[in-house]
Amino acid sequence: MEGRELDEKKLQKYFAVTKAALDCLQHIQPTKTHLDTIARDYLDMATRYYLDAHHFKEKGDWITAFAALNYAHGWLDAGARLGLWEVGHNSTLFTVD
Repeated sequence: MEGRELDEKKLQKYFAVTKAALDCLQHIQPTKTHLDTIARDYLDMATRYYLDAHHFKEKGDWITAFAALNYAHGWLDAGARLGLWEVGHNSTLFTVD
């Protein structure tokens, strides 16, 4: 497999992992509480970085796309560790166990 094909497969893998993490979390904080605000903020940051990653990939800037995916997943992982969302002991996508 050529280098560019391998890099594209890796990037697609990380897009899929981050998308799976976004899809599996469940908002559990009571509305209009401080933790609700934080949970929504963390999710907003993760979503924005995920969308940025798509933008950079489309521009051909795969390094920045990869970096944005890492930031996105970092926000999701931090929120899961803090207990902002229910992630069901999913230690494949999060460092929760």
